Amino acid sequence: MITAENLRKTYGSKTAVDGISFQLQPGTVTGFLGPNGSGKSTTMRMAMGLDRPTSGSITIAGKPFAAHRAPLRTVGAVLDAGATHPGRTGRQHLKVLATTHGIPSSRVDQVIEMTGLGSAASKRIKSYSLGMNQRLGIAAALLGDPAVLIFDEPVNGLDPEGVRWVRQMARQLAAEGRTVFVSSHLMSEMAQTADHLIVLGRGRILADAPIQEFIDSGSDQRVLVRAEQSSTLMNALQAPEVTLRSIDAETFEVIGLDPRTIGRRALDTGVAVHELTPQKSSLEDSYMRLTGDHVEYRSGGSAGFEAGGQA
Repeated sequence: MITAENLRKTYGSKTAVDGISFQLQPGTVTGFLGPNGSGKSTTMRMAMGLDRPTSGSITIAGKPFAAHRAPLRTVGAVLDAGATHPGRTGRQHLKVLATTHGIPSSRVDQVIEMTGLGSAASKRIKSYSLGMNQRLGIAAALLGDPAVLIFDEPVNGLDPEGVRWVRQMARQLAAEGRTVFVSSHLMSEMAQTADHLIVLGRGRILADAPIQEFIDSGSDQRVLVRAEQSSTLMNALQAPEVTLRSIDAETFEVIGLDPRTIGRRALDTGVAVHELTPQKSSLEDSYMRLTGDHVEYRSGGSAGFEAGGQA
């Protein structure tokens, strides 16, 4: 379990994390989302004792990270997959960690196999690709068989097979009763991986809810309409609370009306309708609606997603 209580971090006049509180439950994959600069990486670094809170607290299994006598057996983390000695082999790196934490060397072979590092374990880390470094970081996080896992952008540099493997691994770890905390800028992956979401914006919590509840709460009623006289029906549907978007000569999207109301309006105007399809909102849609006013840097006039790095 990870618990934050009024957690706050400032750097001079800049507030990175602004008094947030949350509790992450075992058996759950909690996704951590937010634009660049929202405070995600800072929060994870404070959880791991790498940054000290200005005020408030964040604990793992009831204690600050530094208070655990065998922290690698309690929590495993991937915050910077490149923080390794480049002259060592992957196996040597894991053996050093195992020795310093009193973990049997047999566990090294287990995590190498679990993470698909077998063919690279005897190579020097300086020859590793970004994806192999990510796998090595995950292997190190799993070394102590911890009950809590913290992954900051764990799929960076991985190919599609590797991305799928991380997703399945996170789900399996949660199914075993572990607490899994994952940040990622890949909305499609988060939608398939997370059970619960915490969304930050400018250091504050914007949402803390089950993922489907988050998607549903941020969605507008959208309906795809296909009609022979689309312009006539669009004119009949116009209202201050309704948004209409033309797609082609016969197809348009309606936001703010349900299919039944649109069908009745079409009947009243004598327009033949060939399609009325409710459109489901995606995680991306809900995320963009919620965080649009909390993006520090914009590109091309849109509120793009974070692209990794410190947040």
